[in-house]
Amino acid sequence: MNPFHSLREYEEFLYTLPQHYSAVIASTLVVARRGATVASVNGDVIFRNGYRLAVRERLVFDEGPVLLVRYSYEVWLGQNPEYWYDPQPHPNDLSLALNHPHHKHVPPDIKHNRILAPELSFERPNLPFLIREVEGLLRQEDE
Repeated sequence: MNPFHSLREYEEFLYTLPQHYSAVIASTLVVARRGATVASVNGDVIFRNGYRLAVRERLVFDEGPVLLVRYSYEVWLGQNPEYWYDPQPHPNDLSLALNHPHHKHVPPDIKHNRILAPELSFERPNLPFLIREVEGLLRQEDE
């Protein structure tokens, strides 16, 4: 289900992230309209303990919910990439067919090691899930 019924709702969410998530200490996310029904989101979400989520989204909206056309999400710890998500098709990798084209790149060979990402979609913004995922990493560190 898509909780963002308009670009305005999604913008309000993005520009108030630190108010909604205690692990988020800052955000440089910027929404830029690229046309009457197209916008982009670019920037970083900064978390405590040195985590950073780099966000690149291309959105469409028109009298209805915000949908994604393209995205790229990278999670960093300091200067090191932890993992990333992208929808680049890999039709020859049958292990990704179930949730094509959404997948996650993970270590050890982060560029070539891909797993399913069933939580990601073009039908709704993915940022709430991604923030919860990083919050989970922070909880693991706190234990």
